[in-house]
Amino acid sequence: MTRISTLGPHGSDSCLAALRYDGSAEVLLFNHIDDVLNCVESGQSDYALIPVYNTREGEIKEYFRVMAELDQNFWVDNIVLPIHLSLGGYSLEFKPDDVKFIYGRSSVLNQCEDYISRNMAKATRVSIHDVSTAAAEILTARNSTRVLIDTEEVLAQHGLILINRELAAHNRTRFAIIGPTPHPQTGYDATSIITKPLADRVGLLVDTLNEFTKRGVNIVDLRSKNDIETQKLQIYLEIEGHRSDPQLAEALINIEGKVIQEPRCLKILGSFPRVDMRIKKIGTFGFIGSGEMTRWFSEQLQSEGYQTVVTGRTTEIKPEQMIDQVEVVIVCVPISATSTTIEKYGGLLKDGQALIILAGESEKPLDVALETTSEGVEVMLVHNLWGPQILTMKDKNVAVVKTRRSGSLCNEFESFLYKYGAEIYQDSAEKHDLMMGISQKLPTTISVALALTLSQHDIGFNDIDSHSTLTSLYGILAMARVHNQNPRTYAEIMATAGDSKKIVDSFIENLTRVSDLASHRCIQQLEDIIEKNRAQMPADFIKTKMSQAQAVDAVLSDIGFRGE
Repeated sequence: MTRISTLGPHGSDSCLAALRYDGSAEVLLFNHIDDVLNCVESGQSDYALIPVYNTREGEIKEYFRVMAELDQNFWVDNIVLPIHLSLGGYSLEFKPDDVKFIYGRSSVLNQCEDYISRNMAKATRVSIHDVSTAAAEILTARNSTRVLIDTEEVLAQHGLILINRELAAHNRTRFAIIGPTPHPQTGYDATSIITKPLADRVGLLVDTLNEFTKRGVNIVDLRSKNDIETQKLQIYLEIEGHRSDPQLAEALINIEGKVIQEPRCLKILGSFPRVDMRIKKIGTFGFIGSGEMTRWFSEQLQSEGYQTVVTGRTTEIKPEQMIDQVEVVIVCVPISATSTTIEKYGGLLKDGQALIILAGESEKPLDVALETTSEGVEVMLVHNLWGPQILTMKDKNVAVVKTRRSGSLCNEFESFLYKYGAEIYQDSAEKHDLMMGISQKLPTTISVALALTLSQHDIGFNDIDSHSTLTSLYGILAMARVHNQNPRTYAEIMATAGDSKKIVDSFIENLTRVSDLASHRCIQQLEDIIEKNRAQMPADFIKTKMSQAQAVDAVLSDIGFRGE
């Protein structure tokens, strides 16, 4: 039989959490965390279970100290338990103003601070370890001046009358499971790390965090304290990922060897299946479309603990089957097929589900989505301005177009984007398509036309290189980049409708006008146009971007880029 050491008494939240972890276990109960961990370290129990975080109280500070002293064992798992605290006393003839003493474990009193302040503010809070003694005092006094707060099971066990239930709403505690064998990788993991006391150095904490940030590794928890004996800084980190993940392992090696520069300064407490104190409404995302961008998003969502189902023309499961199995349907198909795909499948979604459209065109797909889905279906469009080749969303732009039917499911997906560092911009459908005309449709159109022009005049890239500065090559390089990627993608971009078409039409009209003025040598008129245009271009923006361009120019020149 498995033996689990934890905090008593019988019926306490820690005891209930231990039985939740293993219902057939023998639970060994102690009054102090030190005794709980000594029990597993000495081999008297197979596991120890201790509270580490409460949604109302915050972190349980004592565990920071004892976890650092683990020698033989590892943090291997977690249990999150709803905590139901009740008020017990001698009788139901209870008047809050008459209460003089409130007994409870210190964590329980902290969690019920709001209730106590509202109802028994004048009473003295008495922190206890031994619930039996406190209950006996209440029963011996035979009056209502003393009460006890604990679980309903504990109150009943000690013969106290239940006066009130659920004193602290939204109350959940996370418990750490300590055991002798490290937990294997699951694909949805976190790793807990603590440093030894560190010497002061300017930027030490920032440099440490940067090792994770630049690798796209998310930090779940960060705490620090001064070691009691030395008063040197100790840092505690909980990071998403398993200790064996290459990105995480590389970050830890760099922190120890290059940032802190002290051998064995990091102690890995353990890797374990990731726990999320937030309540997620979405369990499974379903994709219509099985291309590279779908696969990229599917992997990212899986790393966040969601299930994903991918459907397409060649998959075994079809969209019609998938839709009934998921909370959110994501349409991720070529732009030209987006609206027809929504028309085909939108009516199959039921109230309480969400439809999220991953597309570079906004107005028509959203109109179709709102027409074909019922009023109880959430609808939102997301346009990620990156391709499947990137490693992380950090600092990448994403346009989000919400509708009057964007609700909590859509917000959860937006929170997922935010968590991983995406720069989110809220757009209307019209603004989105207009801006895509500027940032995508027009540059692509110009690139294709420019390549045609070079071909018609038999101009090669060696000729361009010999007659350009590095900065003047940027437009040519952008054109070449377009032509060395998926041509279908850029053809789809150029064929988008909506307000983006206005941009290209305006450009063609203005290009013709400027070309005519130039042909007729209308220099003054051209000068006036340029002078007027300057008002649209802030000096600070130009200064910043030109400095960046010059820096790139200098670097490329120094490394001998030209001629390679």
